[in-house]
Amino acid sequence: MRLLLDTHIFLWAITGSVSLKAKARKTIEAAEAVFVSAASIWEIAIKARLGKIDADPDVLVAAIEESGFIELPVRAAHAARVATLPPLHTDPFDRLLIAQAITEPLRMLTADAGLRAYGELVTLV
Repeated sequence: MRLLLDTHIFLWAITGSVSLKAKARKTIEAAEAVFVSAASIWEIAIKARLGKIDADPDVLVAAIEESGFIELPVRAAHAARVATLPPLHTDPFDRLLIAQAITEPLRMLTADAGLRAYGELVTLV
């Protein structure tokens, strides 16, 4: 299985947070490949600048490779796919991640139950 980590799952995984439950850890460890979107780093950078989270985006960029994950750039096809998504969720970062998961294809690993409405490509942990 090829996974795309939702932003919070990525943060939990690299910080060793107890918020990342055993099921999620096992899913990540068993995956053929694990991707982190450039959109997640963008989201973190914005939230850090606004003081909503305490994170250094440059450190997190390095953590992608250090953790064995693969950076997924945002491509034009990903951005275009957002326009075809049903309006099930309003967060622009989540919508882009869903579009990337559909386009690549990847399974998106998240703890956000609101994303489950996008179907089987979403794995809720």
